[in-house]
Amino acid sequence: MDESPSFSTDGARSDAHPSDAVRRWVDEQRAAGVQRAAMHAALTAAGWEAAAATALLGHVLDGAHEPPPAPTRVPGPDLSGALPVLQAAGHAVGVQIAIDRPPLVVFSQLLSADECAALIGAARPRLARSLTVQTQTGGEEINADRTSEGMFFQRGENAVVQRLEERIAALLHWPVDHGEGLQVLRYGPGAQYKPHYDYFDPQEAGTASMLRRGGQRVATLVMYLNTPQAGGATVFPSLGLTVSPQRGNAVFFSYDRPRPDTRTLHGGAPVLAGEKWIATKWLREQKFE
Repeated sequence: MDESPSFSTDGARSDAHPSDAVRRWVDEQRAAGVQRAAMHAALTAAGWEAAAATALLGHVLDGAHEPPPAPTRVPGPDLSGALPVLQAAGHAVGVQIAIDRPPLVVFSQLLSADECAALIGAARPRLARSLTVQTQTGGEEINADRTSEGMFFQRGENAVVQRLEERIAALLHWPVDHGEGLQVLRYGPGAQYKPHYDYFDPQEAGTASMLRRGGQRVATLVMYLNTPQAGGATVFPSLGLTVSPQRGNAVFFSYDRPRPDTRTLHGGAPVLAGEKWIATKWLREQKFE
C-alpha cells in the first residue's frame, strides 16, 4: 500500500465528497486488496480528520456515488444591519465574532447573570451522567468521549426557559417549536467532550428513528452560564478557532447538510479548574415533537 496518498489533501481534509483524485486513489487501494482500516490510517497520516476520512471511505467504498444532498434552509441571525448589537425580543445581544463558513457567530450578553443563575439552580438537582446518541438504534448511551452531567428542560417548562426560547427564536429567525428542549450541562475538573458533529449521520442505522421527531439538526447554540476558573473552551479544529466561555455569552453555528465539509467539528476542552456550566439548544429543520 502507498502509505502517503499521492493526491494533495490541502483544502480538502474535511470534505467527505471526494474529488476525482481522491476517488481514484481509494479505488486503486481497493483494487490492490488494501483494507479500509489501512486506507483510513493513510488518510489521517496525510492530514485528514478521522471523521472526514471515515465519511469519505464510506462514500466511495459503499457505493454512495450520488450527488451530495442539497443544502437545507438553516437558522441564523440577520447580520446585514448595524453591528455589533442585535435586538431579539426586546433584548440587546452583542456580536463578537462572525464568520461565513461555516455560518458561526459568537454572541455576548445573550443571557443575563440572573438568567444564568436561574438555569443552574433549576438544573442542579436534576443532573445525571450525560448521554450521547446510540448510532445503531437511535437511543442513548454513556460515551467515554463525553464526561459531563446534564439534564433537559421541556420547552416552555418555566418562565426563564420560555423567555430564552422566545429570544433565541427571534435572534435566529427560527420557530420555537423547531427546537429541542434546552439542555443544561455541568463539566467538573477534567471533564470534556471530545470533538464531534451534532447532526445525525445518514449512514448510521439509528438515524432514521432520530429524524422522525423533527428532521435533521441544522444548528447549535451553546450558551455559557458561568466563567470557569481555567479551561473548558469550545474548540473548532477545522477552523483553528477557540471560544473561551464567558458567562452570558454564546456561540452559534449552523450546518445545511449532514456532512463533515460543513466544517462544524467541535468539542469542549477539559476544564482545568473550577466547573463549567452551559446550556445547549439544538435546532431542527422541522417541528420537533
